[in-house]
Amino acid sequence: MSTLASSFSILAQPGVFVYLLRGVAFTCIISVLGVILGLILGSLLALARTYCKKGPARILGWLSAAYIELFRNTPYLLWIFVCVVFCPCPAFFARKMFGLTSVEMKLLFKAALALILFNSSVIAEIVRGGLNGVAKGQFEAGYAQGFNTAEVLLYIILPQAYRNIVPTLLSQVITTIKDSSYLANVATIELMARIRQLLSAAGTYNGLGTVNVSDVMVLFGTACVIYFIINFTLSCIVRAMQARRKKALVFAPAKAA
Repeated sequence: MSTLASSFSILAQPGVFVYLLRGVAFTCIISVLGVILGLILGSLLALARTYCKKGPARILGWLSAAYIELFRNTPYLLWIFVCVVFCPCPAFFARKMFGLTSVEMKLLFKAALALILFNSSVIAEIVRGGLNGVAKGQFEAGYAQGFNTAEVLLYIILPQAYRNIVPTLLSQVITTIKDSSYLANVATIELMARIRQLLSAAGTYNGLGTVNVSDVMVLFGTACVIYFIINFTLSCIVRAMQARRKKALVFAPAKAA
């Protein structure tokens, strides 16, 4: 058996493919949570930075700007290690769940927290761009309808801002899925971490007793194909949404007429 054939035989070992699929599932779950929670926190940061510019509220604007610039302009890998070393883990997460050990759950919580903190700073700027794209006078129109400031933001401003940033936000989802591979540096359980764990035991799986270059090529190539399939699918969705939105904008004046 050639070394390349023995490397491909790793994927045929019982349970290996299921093991990788579980890693894909955790990768997607971590990424979705990172985007959803990052969107919530990022929206609050964007609102504070955009509208808190007068009076005592300026402090919130300054704090949000400092948060965004700090996390957005420093390496994500740095915050992974900061959270893993210094962040305490709530007792709820420090236990066995989802087939993971308590140690793996702690690492997963801390690494996911780093992803959310970093992602929120990037999403905040995306949301701020959407807020800046909302037509002026929306507050006055909302007040005229009897809404207070919070209701204007919730029911008028934010929906329009989100509609403006949907394609860009989906692109950030793709980036988040790729960035989740950094979590392998703290031995969590997403796809890239599982690929590295398989590689460390490749000498046993391939039947040769040693890890070969072909093992690296096959295992990391498999990860590359999986990431490509996920992200290419999302890219197609983004392009379809952009085309649909452009078509709607082109035909809007005709409908209005």
